[in-house]
Amino acid sequence: MDARRRATRRGILLAAGAWLTLAKAGVTLAQPKPAPILIGWLVVQSRETGAHYLAAFKQGLAALGWKEGSQFVIEERWANGQYDQLRPLAEELAAKKPALIVAAPSQSVAAAAKAAPQTPIVHATGSDPVAAGFAASLARPGGMITGLSNVATDVTEKHLELLLAAVPKLKRIGFLTDARNVNRALMMKAAERSVAQRSVEARFAEVGRPDEIEPAISRLAKEGAQALVVFASPMFGNERRQIIKLALAHRWAAIGWQREFAEEGGLLSYGADTVANYRRAAYYVDRILKGAKPGDLPIEQPTKLELVVNAKTAKALGLSISSEILLRADKVIE
Repeated sequence: MDARRRATRRGILLAAGAWLTLAKAGVTLAQPKPAPILIGWLVVQSRETGAHYLAAFKQGLAALGWKEGSQFVIEERWANGQYDQLRPLAEELAAKKPALIVAAPSQSVAAAAKAAPQTPIVHATGSDPVAAGFAASLARPGGMITGLSNVATDVTEKHLELLLAAVPKLKRIGFLTDARNVNRALMMKAAERSVAQRSVEARFAEVGRPDEIEPAISRLAKEGAQALVVFASPMFGNERRQIIKLALAHRWAAIGWQREFAEEGGLLSYGADTVANYRRAAYYVDRILKGAKPGDLPIEQPTKLELVVNAKTAKALGLSISSEILLRADKVIE
């Protein structure tokens, strides 16, 4: 009996010793892995035109040490350029109870904030969050929304200047505007100031839906427009390929606010680097997931605006771009 007891005791001591050894080595016994964090994604673009933004965001998270699949998963919602789809998509996301939501532009942020008022929201790009009522100030946003803004209203006035520097003989300029853009009135005023300072005529075409873009551009052509300025707009960003195709069909020099506009065939683009904004949004996600309050994280504005020139398009249009513009360009597409 004593031998049996000694053997039992020896077994217990050996098991205890093994457990302590594993514990010291950092091995956790019978403990399930934590579920990956759920991040919501709500944007007005289609996946086709916005996939590179999502890729940039994921690159930003990876650079900060986050591993997709094991540490986080993204629940994606794409509105395909349809503003009226943002509200139901935001409600779908809210039902999933994400840890936070990355949203862009401002219409997406507003929809997410209404559907999930207690969920942190990272504003990836869009109009001024303070002017939109999302934040008390850039330095101290307060509330549940923080992130990045762009300067779309500020660059509108610059677009006509750059277009005329590239093509000095233009006399009548067409402007394509989005009736549902929250910054439309501000951009209109900026464009009108720019026109008033120069010896050109302006023709404005306003659209509210993607299927109105082609008729609007046809109307500008009938009114004698010789070139096109495209106002910053989530819908126009989603429909940029259609707009570029139509502009080239009319042999127009065209300028937009996204670098993709020039990269995909427009003559010029001037504005903030939107891809960089989405990559930077990962910083805010990282801080919030590590315990920071959204309202304590200052909202950032772009520190650099970039000019992109498509020399291939210039050649196709029979244009000779001035050396002044080429020297100012951050990128020239040959």
